[in-house]
Amino acid sequence: MLNNKTIMITGGTGSFGHHFVEYVLQHYEPQKIIIYSRDEFKQFNMQNTYKRYDKKLRFFIGDVRDKERISRALHGVDYVIHAAALKQVPACEYNPMEAIKTNINGACNLIDACLDMGVKKVIALSTDKSVSPANLYGSTKMVSDKLFAAANAYSGAEGTKFAVVRY
Repeated sequence: MLNNKTIMITGGTGSFGHHFVEYVLQHYEPQKIIIYSRDEFKQFNMQNTYKRYDKKLRFFIGDVRDKERISRALHGVDYVIHAAALKQVPACEYNPMEAIKTNINGACNLIDACLDMGVKKVIALSTDKSVSPANLYGSTKMVSDKLFAAANAYSGAEGTKFAVVRY
């Protein structure tokens, strides 16, 4: 399924991104994996960790808050794994507008860009905290989950497929 495909991971320098990249590189032959992240230091470290795969990996500095940058990064991408989010409960509580900008507006930006760029499939990572939210993090992820599910109505039968997974 992932052989000869181009995959982009938003928030790709996080713990999920590291494990996902490792797994994909060991079990598939992707054409390219794009690590999309706003943290240049984590990208530098990840590049050093996976030096032997330098022909398969591309590192894009960017933020899901920036729709134009996402669109540029999505050129030629088949699949997107959306792992970018503000995830720390206290940080979201003390910075509610930032949580909304990243977790909700960032989701909207990614959905629009994936539809516009003809991405085949998008999987958004969720959290158990979105089931019955008791804090802002869970609330923003619940809204994000609903946006990704609803995006299927915009893409039509032959367009981008959106899914949400919880782990």
